[in-house]
Amino acid sequence: MITFACFSPHPPLILPNVGSPTDRLKVKKTIKSLESLAPKLKRANPDLIIISSPHPDWGFNVPLHFLIKNHNSYKIKPYLTDLESLQVHFERGQSIIKNLPKEARMAWIASGDMSHRLKEDGPYGFDPSGPKFDEQFIKLLKVKDIQGILNLPERLVQEAGECGLRSFCMLLGALESSKINWQPEILSYEGPFGVGYLVARLV
Repeated sequence: MITFACFSPHPPLILPNVGSPTDRLKVKKTIKSLESLAPKLKRANPDLIIISSPHPDWGFNVPLHFLIKNHNSYKIKPYLTDLESLQVHFERGQSIIKNLPKEARMAWIASGDMSHRLKEDGPYGFDPSGPKFDEQFIKLLKVKDIQGILNLPERLVQEAGECGLRSFCMLLGALESSKINWQPEILSYEGPFGVGYLVARLV
């Protein structure tokens, strides 16, 4: 049973020992949203925390820094995404849930950033597909249109330069397989450095 689920960005600069005070001030919505999720995860009391990410290291460590104050008290299982399709990752999420004991209490953190092409001075420059992708994904998420997300145009996804979509699709697959009444809540979205940071709670 999934007792907690969220989407989390993973920029290292939001960590207090990495980002400057000035940089962290620019992403205060993201930091505040992630900090607000920590007590909710604790109350969910999971037997297992799954975290999916396109990157090792900071892809796991950044969300866990904010969401788990005592890492030793939880069993954590990381999953790296790859270049397989959105549908394949959705099905992987379904499979993971089906292979866990039904009585197990599980939390899932889907780590990933949105478009990296929101600004000219961003990591990959600006592309109109960047803001378009982020806007479209959030719009589809709000109405729980999973098929719409899985069928986002491949060109739009590629041109947006995102990194979190497959991680998000894994979680969506897990939620659909679990048959629970999940409800998306957008806690924050911002992109001051040209990369979209979405924090959303789903369970």
